[in-house]
Amino acid sequence: MALKDSDAALWAEYLAAGDESSKEKIVRRYLPLVKYVAARMAVSPPSGLDYDDLLSFGVFGLLDAIDRFDVSKGFSFQTFAVPRIRGAILDELRKYDWISRSGREKLQKLGRAMDRVMQEKGALTDSAVMEAMGSDEKEYREALELSSRSYIVSLDEVLALEDGEVSRDGIIPDEGAGAGELLEEEDEATRVAEALKGLPEREMQVVSLYYYEGLTLKEIGRILGVTESRVSQIHGKALASLRVMLASR
Repeated sequence: MALKDSDAALWAEYLAAGDESSKEKIVRRYLPLVKYVAARMAVSPPSGLDYDDLLSFGVFGLLDAIDRFDVSKGFSFQTFAVPRIRGAILDELRKYDWISRSGREKLQKLGRAMDRVMQEKGALTDSAVMEAMGSDEKEYREALELSSRSYIVSLDEVLALEDGEVSRDGIIPDEGAGAGELLEEEDEATRVAEALKGLPEREMQVVSLYYYEGLTLKEIGRILGVTESRVSQIHGKALASLRVMLASR
């Protein structure tokens, strides 16, 4: 999808002048996109950081996208910028060891239990996983919510938002990506798509609303008639389940 007329004028000015003033106009125009992406990522800022820090990380990605965007290709800038904004936020978060020791232990316990249940039963149910963990429902749900909040390398890196001008089909691949890399990315997306089919209906619904429709966890909760915390747990279960299923393929 091509640039809107108003955006095209901004880009024409920037390409002609190439100065900081014209670039600043481009940045201001697309700052809401940074907020849009950050709000739809299922991550919580680690200790010492806050939401504004996530936005700052996203701005790094926005600036990189502005420098690399090729107007002549006729694509929407939003489509080009979203994965780079998201990637910049994830890259910075990876630098922080932000899960507590007890949190890591809970996630490891959940992962081991899911692996065992999948090997023994071929499917993941709440009751079976809780039994394998030796946990009560409260501890189990806490682990799922932690999984939702802390799973940094998630579907965000495989699936792109589909919201108006931001669509997966229109994402421009990096110029430096070779054929082998692109095939690997396509293969990974195919593996994830196949694994998604193995999720229970409610988990698949949450994944679809979050990653494909671009809704927040709170918005999904209103649609499903449950709390944001419950949606977070369902989301965490879906991500943990996908990780186990993908590892077994």
